[in-house]
Amino acid sequence: MTEPFPLAPSLWAATAAPAPPTPPLEESTAADVCIVGGGFAGLSTALHLAERGIRAVVLEAREPGWGASGRNGGQVIPGLKYDPDEVVGMFGAERARRLIEFASGTADLAFDLIEKHRMDVPQTRSGWIQGAHTAAAIDLVKSRAEQWSRLGASVQVLDKPEMARLLGTDKYLGGWLDRRGGAIQPLSYARGLAKAALAAGARIHGETPATRLVRAGARWSVETERGSTVTADRVVICTNGYSGDLWPQLRRTAIAINSYQVATEPLSDNLRRSVMPEGHVLSDTRKLLLYFRLDHTGRLVMGGRGPFREPKGESDWAHLVRVIGKMFPQLAGTPIAFRWCGRIAVTRDHLPHLHEPAPGLLIDMGCQGRGIGLQTAMGKAMAEYIATSNAEALPLPFAPIAPIPFHGLQRVYVGAVVTWYRLTDGGLRR
Repeated sequence: MTEPFPLAPSLWAATAAPAPPTPPLEESTAADVCIVGGGFAGLSTALHLAERGIRAVVLEAREPGWGASGRNGGQVIPGLKYDPDEVVGMFGAERARRLIEFASGTADLAFDLIEKHRMDVPQTRSGWIQGAHTAAAIDLVKSRAEQWSRLGASVQVLDKPEMARLLGTDKYLGGWLDRRGGAIQPLSYARGLAKAALAAGARIHGETPATRLVRAGARWSVETERGSTVTADRVVICTNGYSGDLWPQLRRTAIAINSYQVATEPLSDNLRRSVMPEGHVLSDTRKLLLYFRLDHTGRLVMGGRGPFREPKGESDWAHLVRVIGKMFPQLAGTPIAFRWCGRIAVTRDHLPHLHEPAPGLLIDMGCQGRGIGLQTAMGKAMAEYIATSNAEALPLPFAPIAPIPFHGLQRVYVGAVVTWYRLTDGGLRR
């Protein structure tokens, strides 16, 4: 069996604020709510429960933020994969109104929490740009901007010259700017949420994988790999792309895709002024989207899809290095300082899913590339639902756990889809 490529620390791990102490759970304990998964959703749930005086315990298999929460691109993007008019068509006017309001405010909540709890999180909020790479995509972004503008969002359609001015590259035909968006250091934010939750009274235990859920009368018992257990009235599972077999069929409801990223050495002052000079972040309209930004140390971070499998060597990031040189010729040959990846959970319908398959068990699944704001807000909503038993607190109705057909063949069909998209998205990666 081939050993995984030994990854060096990610850019975020190398530059994050110190982690608060989250010791393993060595002795069994009791709580009102046990949360499995210490990413944005689990930590936000714990924080908002603790602020209501509800005793919450978080079990994290590694350390808070270790998974995709601390390894993503750090782009804070509001909304959903679907545009407002599509959401109305899917859910009807009233349910759609509530979901759109929820999705619209997700970025606001993340930035507000950073300010409220004085988190040590580098951040910018100049806005998120979605770049259109084809003429058909121009129509898409114009429609998207018009729909959000109609709802009062601060957005703007951008032509090719304005895109080139704001980005420092002429590779996009146009795009739109959503001023609600921005960027943060994602691992620092996860650690900030953990610190705030601990200060509010939650307990967080790292290096404590949950291995089994057992219904014991009116309560749940969450067994751990260490032999300790948590007895609680309710359990919340927030494991997303790192879901295992804790609950039957859950991991089969999403495809866990690796998102790959590279970061350059810090750019010189001259180069920094030529790349995204006003601090925007971008992702584009490709099926295999590209996303990039400058971080707080002046490094260009470029992200996109890579092999479905775990990486085997530096060549698995070579396509992103080539993209940097083609997107920004002035950066060709700039040394790459960091390479890393993390697994994101993509559901079949590209929506987040909420499940309640048994009394007292709540499951959150799927972030679709908007995890920072979306999962922060989902945690707050789940905490309100637990505290009030009011389903109206949740942005979506509960869905049945429905495994994706032929999930065991995901490596095969994801690989085929990726190859097809590479051929149809344009030649920037090749």
